[in-house]
Amino acid sequence: MPADRTPVTGPFRISVDATPTGAALDMSHYLSTLILALAQAADEDGPSVLDDLQRIAELDRSARHQGIDSAATHERDERVSDLLDELVDGGSVPVYGAQVLRLAEALRVVSGPRSVPSQREAGAA
Repeated sequence: MPADRTPVTGPFRISVDATPTGAALDMSHYLSTLILALAQAADEDGPSVLDDLQRIAELDRSARHQGIDSAATHERDERVSDLLDELVDGGSVPVYGAQVLRLAEALRVVSGPRSVPSQREAGAA
């Protein structure tokens, strides 16, 4: 699927690759935007951003020990959501117009049946 590997070209590129058990979405363009926004926020107010990230890490450690329905889990999730709202419009990746159909088609193609190479084709003796 080389020609259709990147069915979404903007505002964030999304590429689709087949994996042995399904598909992998390459969201690195969006994640780069997130990291750049985090770097910009750190440049503008480093101590505050670092405090936020350290508090999220503390809450995550507590959440892993206390369980999925703990106060620490809920507070961690809320703080992460707030940070995503501040940095990248909540974390949603927009896909517009015909790109929606191209993404759906790319996922349909990689989720379809695939031939499995025989042992001889795969290089077995």
